[in-house]
Amino acid sequence: MENKVNVTFKESNGKKRNSDTKVVSGRTSKSRGAIKPHESRKVVEVVCISSYPPRECGIATFSKDLRQSLQQVLNGTFKVTVCSLESGADKYSYSDEVAYSLNSDRSEDFVKVATALNNNPNIALILIQHEFGLFENRGDEFINFLRLLEKPIVLTFHTVLPNPDNTFKKQVQQIVEHCSRIIVMTEKSAEILKRDYALNKSTINIIPHGTHLIDNKNKTILKETYGFSGKTILSTFGLLGPGKSIETTLLALPGIITEHPDVLFLIIGKTHPVLVKNSGEDYRIYLEGIVEKLGLQNHVKFVNRFLDTNQLLDHLQFTDIYLFTSKDPNQAVSGTFAYALSCGCPIISTPIPHAVEVLKNGAGVIFDFSDSGQLRNHVINLLKDKDSLLRMKQAGLHTTASSSWQNVALAHADFFQELGSPQIKLKYRKPPIDLTHLKKMTTEVGILQFCQINQPDYEWGYTLDDNARALIAFCRYYKLTRDHDALQYIRRYFNFVERCFRPNGQFLNYVDKYYLFTEQNNEVNLEDANGRAIWALGNLLSVSKLFPEEYSFIQDKAKFLFRETLSNAEKITSPRAMAFVIKGISFYALEYGIKDVENLVHEKATSLVNLYHSSKSDGWRWYEDYLTYGNAVIPQALLMASMITGKSSYRNVAKSTFDFLLDKIYTEDSIRVISNKRWYKKGETLSKEFIGGEQPIDVAYTILALELFEMEFPGEGYANLQEVAFNWFLGNNPLRQSIYNHSTGGCFDGIERTNVSLNQGAESTVSYLLARLTFKDNLTI
Repeated sequence: MENKVNVTFKESNGKKRNSDTKVVSGRTSKSRGAIKPHESRKVVEVVCISSYPPRECGIATFSKDLRQSLQQVLNGTFKVTVCSLESGADKYSYSDEVAYSLNSDRSEDFVKVATALNNNPNIALILIQHEFGLFENRGDEFINFLRLLEKPIVLTFHTVLPNPDNTFKKQVQQIVEHCSRIIVMTEKSAEILKRDYALNKSTINIIPHGTHLIDNKNKTILKETYGFSGKTILSTFGLLGPGKSIETTLLALPGIITEHPDVLFLIIGKTHPVLVKNSGEDYRIYLEGIVEKLGLQNHVKFVNRFLDTNQLLDHLQFTDIYLFTSKDPNQAVSGTFAYALSCGCPIISTPIPHAVEVLKNGAGVIFDFSDSGQLRNHVINLLKDKDSLLRMKQAGLHTTASSSWQNVALAHADFFQELGSPQIKLKYRKPPIDLTHLKKMTTEVGILQFCQINQPDYEWGYTLDDNARALIAFCRYYKLTRDHDALQYIRRYFNFVERCFRPNGQFLNYVDKYYLFTEQNNEVNLEDANGRAIWALGNLLSVSKLFPEEYSFIQDKAKFLFRETLSNAEKITSPRAMAFVIKGISFYALEYGIKDVENLVHEKATSLVNLYHSSKSDGWRWYEDYLTYGNAVIPQALLMASMITGKSSYRNVAKSTFDFLLDKIYTEDSIRVISNKRWYKKGETLSKEFIGGEQPIDVAYTILALELFEMEFPGEGYANLQEVAFNWFLGNNPLRQSIYNHSTGGCFDGIERTNVSLNQGAESTVSYLLARLTFKDNLTI
């Protein structure tokens, strides 16, 4: 049992408060593939040829992350197996996903592996992670290997060198000649391939380097955890070698320390294994000599190990400024740089093409190669300017949102399907239920409205709307799982609803961070909020019989509130609010019978039917002269009214209007809910242009309605549409990006015209949960 906290909401006599509705948005694209009922799928293989852990190198880590993400976001679409690249006498103990090995120093291995891949009928496609060093002195054997392969080949160039000589240019052209498509990670790399190698741009595709979604942690706590309290952390990471030019930073440190004596520079990473093999630890010894000569022992720390991903992301999150000092002007892309950016690190970097391209939005600053003076000045100035550091962090997080590993995996999967293999048809994997973010947003009082990224934002307080929705979702979750831990959250959300109730039978909606009712309650129409409260109470009463004895008091209180508010419900006239009322009444009737509420449900349902008849015309079957927000809730409510009253006219209008709505918001195999930036008005042509403004709540309401219509009209395709609609959260949306955050368990607030809104507020996350709970598989964390 939780400790009960008594909090009373009070009327506020303070100044008028501005309303921040945090409107979010959306956008368009081709879908990721229709889901057809009963369609049989053969699980086929995509083979990734790459270095692979436990081999320690950036491409090995890249390939492992990509494979894991493909498996995470797709449900049996294809199996990704690995052909590991080795050299010399290397021998590693691999995990089960490694099915083949190719030692690039053995000519016979190229023929042997090509034959094995050709003879496997399950392999639909081969993906090669290419770095010239992986095939050093074996360029001809590699090209012959490509020639021998009889499967479609997709090759990712991790390095693209400008201004090649004729021999090198011909080698690259021969590689590309045997590939179906080429992937590069930056626009600059694509430009070089077209300009310097005369490659056809239609064969080149840009998919950015993947980055990890993170649960943004408290920097101060992380520093304490790792023993760096009170330090200003500069860091760099990656396999150590002269190309990293770490000395550039070491030479800048004395001047930095003079201005900021609490600075500590972390050099994270082992020496590159190839370098160790050829010249031992000479470079690290050289750096240690500089540290000693300049007296930097208290300001430099070598973290001489290959950190696992979680530890690495922690180190990057407590970094105050990330320093990227590579002296290779031709380095096309850096995984280390990308990871730092995704962790919100302000970055100071040399002008490699990747850095110049992604820092143009203000996520960092550029300095000249090996110029310690410039680096020193940038660090000193930025550490004095906290506002600039914060802006850089936010810019970095927004820059990398589209390149999360989940989105990169979806881009690859789209690409594989696009190549035309009939064996590859995409099917999304539904994530297990994860309540972590919702619980994080819930205080002893209730659930907060908003988040800054994934950190609860107390400034805007609470609403009845969000707590009613959370109560509905957690009641449904409890009914499906009987998870006892959910009961304490049901209690908190119900307590919030109860405290918003007024003696006149109405509910107030807006509560600030001090638990005061705000002036918004006098300025905003509260019909929808009151309707949602009735929906939540009715839903609670339909589930409360399942609660253990110690929670039985909730049922008694909810019953009292429900009956007390019915008189106010009679005054509600807006279509969506009436729909919420009908839903609440219907849930109540499931438990207590229709007698107490029969007149009210007929009144509200008849009002909706009358609105329909007033508005309908040729080609227009709706309750108003426009489609706006939360549309699906109205026909769903009318169908519920027909189910508890038996009145066929409600049922007929519900189906007619719902089918009309579906016709407007579905393309062939994706959903496009009405944008909150442009309502669809009667008499207009519905524009297919994507302008943003698609929100999780509209998708969720559609899914809830589809679930009910499938139950009442089985076999008419509603279940298929429900599946397609849920895929909107997983990437089948105009941006082709996941709206669900696999790392936090939160849901982004929607999709703007060109980007996902990264805040993960209560409305969006609860909407996702309601939609997810309509599917019964994999309901526990």
